[in-house]
Amino acid sequence: MLALALLERTGDTGLRQAAKQVNRKIAGAVPAPLAATFSGSALHAWGSVAPAPEAADLALIRRAIRCEQKLLLDYRDEFGRLTERMIRPIALIYYSQTANIVAWCELRQAIRNFRTDRVEHCDLADDFFPGEGEALRKTWMDGWRQDAGAA
Repeated sequence: MLALALLERTGDTGLRQAAKQVNRKIAGAVPAPLAATFSGSALHAWGSVAPAPEAADLALIRRAIRCEQKLLLDYRDEFGRLTERMIRPIALIYYSQTANIVAWCELRQAIRNFRTDRVEHCDLADDFFPGEGEALRKTWMDGWRQDAGAA
């Protein structure tokens, strides 16, 4: 129940709808006293609800991650500069106020995080990176471990 409530707080419209459907299915399959807790106020995921990003379709990004398909982004950095990036998306990180795309950036030749609220335009590219997704996720996770060891 808590995980479903947390999904409803993301800016991902597709995940919000899926969480509501799953919640209804579970509530319909459990005994009546327990079903009441699904619609009642016994459990809360407190905090603000992240707004859906205006130009980044998170369902499209999730599909690109699964299919190992490159994305072309028009991206505005923290200083407001607009750049065009070809990326290999490998993960989505959901924070309370925004979602970040973790990707191999072909411009920087490195793993980078792209805040979805800074994406001006996002399209599927005609290019794929088959079989590379898991290796790129390992590189990303290894970077975390190195950073944690240095601290």
